[in-house]
Amino acid sequence: MAKYLDVHPVNPQKRAIDQAVRILQEDGLIAYPTDSCYALGCRLGNKDGIDRIREIRKLDDKHHFTLMCENFAQLGQFVVVDNAVFRAVKASTPGNYTFILPATKEVPRRMMHPKKKTVGARIPDHVVTQALLQAMGEPLLTSTLLLPDEAEPLIDGWEIKERLDHVVDAVIDSGECGTTPTTVVDFSSGEAEIIRYGAGDPERFE
Repeated sequence: MAKYLDVHPVNPQKRAIDQAVRILQEDGLIAYPTDSCYALGCRLGNKDGIDRIREIRKLDDKHHFTLMCENFAQLGQFVVVDNAVFRAVKASTPGNYTFILPATKEVPRRMMHPKKKTVGARIPDHVVTQALLQAMGEPLLTSTLLLPDEAEPLIDGWEIKERLDHVVDAVIDSGECGTTPTTVVDFSSGEAEIIRYGAGDPERFE
């Protein structure tokens, strides 16, 4: 049964955030709000967590998981960013973008695209997500909470709790956070290629 954590959207309660972090550190899987939809998240080294996300979302091995990072310095530990890409990514973070970039050796192979050796990375502009990442001290392995055969992600914490009660360990509810996923920009070739149009303004990458 999932723990339900009601978190203030502007001033997140430290106690609730600490509870979520403890669950993550014990290799739990959580549903949490971001600046672009709810997401499923677990600790980076949590193999079971990756498998559970794949099972919930019915994902194949070509799915790009995303590293939810606190800041640019943390992001730079896990993806390779050359000078040209650096400027474009830095100017767009924090925000509603996911960037596909070559992964460093810090990223578990199970997270990478099997052929391209790439991974998604992003820095959210959301108070609760940032509080969670700061308390964790490391990125979250994450994926949009979009269930199979459904057109839009779930947006209500209580509904998420009811529907995923026995497959996640906690649900953080800080109110609705929209149904539009991030804009995904693939930089793996060195040039920007938009592979999903979403909440982030795509014009700067076109």
